[in-house]
Amino acid sequence: MHVVWRCFFGFVLCGLVQSCAVQPEPNPVVPDMKVRRLLIQRVGAVVVTDRADLKHWTRMGFAISRAPDDADGGSATPISADGYFLTADHVLADSDGRNVHVLYGSKGELISHRARIVWRSADADLALLHVSAATPNYYRWTSPKQWMPSGNMVVHGGIATGLKSKPGRLVTSLSPEWVFTGTRKFKIDIALQPGDSGGPVVDAAGDLVGINSAVEFLVPMETAFFIDSEACRPNIRRIESLMRADRARRSSVALAGND
Repeated sequence: MHVVWRCFFGFVLCGLVQSCAVQPEPNPVVPDMKVRRLLIQRVGAVVVTDRADLKHWTRMGFAISRAPDDADGGSATPISADGYFLTADHVLADSDGRNVHVLYGSKGELISHRARIVWRSADADLALLHVSAATPNYYRWTSPKQWMPSGNMVVHGGIATGLKSKPGRLVTSLSPEWVFTGTRKFKIDIALQPGDSGGPVVDAAGDLVGINSAVEFLVPMETAFFIDSEACRPNIRRIESLMRADRARRSSVALAGND
């Protein structure tokens, strides 16, 4: 009897998964100027340098020609009101022994903050950073319970091309989080450039789909032809768990310091 019941429940579960595997039609809504304004309000960048602060560069308006000679970096995506950002792990490839800064848009200008690396995953190409500052303009995730079918319209907010690139589409469909719980890599048909890594991919409502990761090119006869770009969607519960644990550690340290 137990074998029969196990087979029955296995059949039901298999049927449920298969029924959910039929993705809906893509959403034809194109991200509009309202979403573009959200990208500007939430713009963020990561700078890895030996310099302890970027005040001198800040006074020069972050002119590229005046950037620190040793600077590496990319884009950053604010995901909470209390200073947490996601970026691509490879943006931090040369961060050992150096300072990590996050530039965050606030009241129409970029403000530099020293950042702390909370978590990194080379396999997922994701990293979680924290700055000791309020970050009220942050992204909220698309629902982890819903399908995001291929063909959905998206736009990205990488600092290299995000504020000027045209909207594109998801090339890879994304299933609900309960079906696949790990980090998922997906393709978008928007050409990315160095510096866009770590930036947000958002839907027509301005909600966060994932984080820019890499761009692929086919290079025959010294001519680069764009194929497609890659992004990562983490397990959202995992990211929220990492932030909760880090908040708890910071609270414990603060309480210990007040004793």
